[in-house]
Amino acid sequence: MLVVTCLSILAVDFPIFPRRFAKVETWGTSLMDLGVGLFVFSAGVVSARSVVKRKSGTLTTTSSSFTSRFLVSLRHAFPLFVLGVVRLLSVKNLDYAEHVTEYGVHWNFFFTLCLLPPFVEISDTLFMGRHHAVVVPLYGYDVLAVAISFTYEIILNSHPTLLRYILISERGPSWLSKNREGVFSFVGYLAIFLAGRGTGGQVVTFNLPSSSSSSSSSTASTKTKSRPIPPPIETRRERLLLLRTLFIRTMIYSSLFIFTTDHHWYGGNLTVSRRLANLPYVLWVAAFNNAQLFLFGVVEHLGPDFSYSTNVDTNTTNNNDNNNSDGDSKQKVITTTGSTSRILGAFNNNGLAIFLIANLLTGLVNLTLNTLDMAPLSAMAILVSYAAVVTAVALGLDRSGIKIKL
Repeated sequence: MLVVTCLSILAVDFPIFPRRFAKVETWGTSLMDLGVGLFVFSAGVVSARSVVKRKSGTLTTTSSSFTSRFLVSLRHAFPLFVLGVVRLLSVKNLDYAEHVTEYGVHWNFFFTLCLLPPFVEISDTLFMGRHHAVVVPLYGYDVLAVAISFTYEIILNSHPTLLRYILISERGPSWLSKNREGVFSFVGYLAIFLAGRGTGGQVVTFNLPSSSSSSSSSTASTKTKSRPIPPPIETRRERLLLLRTLFIRTMIYSSLFIFTTDHHWYGGNLTVSRRLANLPYVLWVAAFNNAQLFLFGVVEHLGPDFSYSTNVDTNTTNNNDNNNSDGDSKQKVITTTGSTSRILGAFNNNGLAIFLIANLLTGLVNLTLNTLDMAPLSAMAILVSYAAVVTAVALGLDRSGIKIKL
């Protein structure tokens, strides 16, 4: 989805891009409305690794107090704040076209991202015990995410003046009035991040096959040299448990989404709004992401074992095989190394950096070309070239071993 997002932010400026996929103004859903929510949710999933390690005791925090951990989170947020300032200054100085109703006059998505680390640290403190280990079940992040977005939705609906203030009120001289969309929508994005962390906490606890796990004896491996060895039974069981977990999470979030948006029976009759990042939007993003992960897992489970590669361990010596004249027996082992698409792996390793580069290239194209009147063939040529440049940068960073963690 990061690849789709990077392509869409430029493609939407060309006439060949279907308008039904473009962002809606206030109410409703479209493909591009998923972009920012998907990015935040994915960040939450990845961040769950440290939480799982703390819960299992394999990771100890060097910071003993909340103040120390909070200061560390501010340090992590600072580069994102700098990116937000750079984008703000570049947009204003270059007179670049912007939709003020999306985040506000000065706010942008990087400011939303930079606020996540300190507020997530506050949320983590609620789940920590005396020795800074996570003592609450990991689905507690889902409960907290729903509670935050539910409270936010109640406040919005119980105070119509606040809803009008965010959406249609004239912008006053105050900073809050000029950036009210970005400030209030942050509550929803925080809930999305926590929901992603809840999903990640359930997903990363399942064991992946390692390069040291052998699938068969040396005798069996010599009989199946030309065929990939299937993953062990334990791996398939783990995958089925993972699919069951994702299916349950998908059904829960989908049911909550249907209940809040249904207007025929006893639903809440609410409408999705990315601009507000309200409760239906949070549930929609969470349901979509869990369903997407579930479907990916189904394809991986039912299809061929293309997600696993079979490597040959040339260092294994079989001393018991007296019939082997060399005394050496090459043993095949199952590993995920090298089986993942290199391009997708490169995007995953530097998601935020690539997203920033895609934004810079999008701005460069729009400043130098009249994209609104571009012919279809020319537009496709530009989009293909743009995709090639972004991919080349991603592969270059990955090949150099550079992983930018912001």
